[in-house]
Amino acid sequence: MHRWNDDELRKIADADDLHVSPFREDGRTYGTPTWIWSVAVDGALYVRGYNGQNSRWYGAAAQQKAGRIVAAGLTKEVAFEPVDGPILDSIDEAYRSKYRGNRYLEPMISARARSATIRIVPRQAGVRS
Repeated sequence: MHRWNDDELRKIADADDLHVSPFREDGRTYGTPTWIWSVAVDGALYVRGYNGQNSRWYGAAAQQKAGRIVAAGLTKEVAFEPVDGPILDSIDEAYRSKYRGNRYLEPMISARARSATIRIVPRQAGVRS
């Protein structure tokens, strides 16, 4: 598994244009790009499903565990890893910092959204995790 280089992670974290496309059930075709919020914490990239585990993209990401993202002018093949535990509090803080004042912030730090937190990890094209 690869890590984000500092420049890529900074560009993605600073942008507000991340689109996620988990693979469809065939494991080869990308799903419809979905715009979502992203944050960086301790050198890792995280996203959450606004509708929790009922978010369509989240279900596909949890099942397929791979796909791609497009953000900050970058297109990256990625793996999706579910997240739980104490890191969720740090992710909440990152959301508060980045999206302060936005009316959608509270739902994004709710228990529903926290239950659908995913770490996005870069991977080599054509390599499934």
